[in-house]
Amino acid sequence: MLIQMAVSRSREFEADAGGAKLCGNPLWLAEALRKLHIGVQRVPMDANPATAHMFIVSPLRGGGMMSLFSTHPPMEERIARLEAMVYGRR
Repeated sequence: MLIQMAVSRSREFEADAGGAKLCGNPLWLAEALRKLHIGVQRVPMDANPATAHMFIVSPLRGGGMMSLFSTHPPMEERIARLEAMVYGRR
């Protein structure tokens, strides 16, 4: 199960990088992810944990131990990686 979570997270990072290249500017995708993240925080989704992996942004709340089992990497890390594609930092 832990390996599956790690693979899922790495696929999210790869999808972000591919999407950034496809749209032509990683900052556009970073800003879109930021907006989605803020939207979910304002209006939480009523999602079944079994379908959480199908969302762009994790619909589930929870930190600490719960985040270890998340199929979604932290949004801050996703945005930082996209910004690193432009600014070359991490």
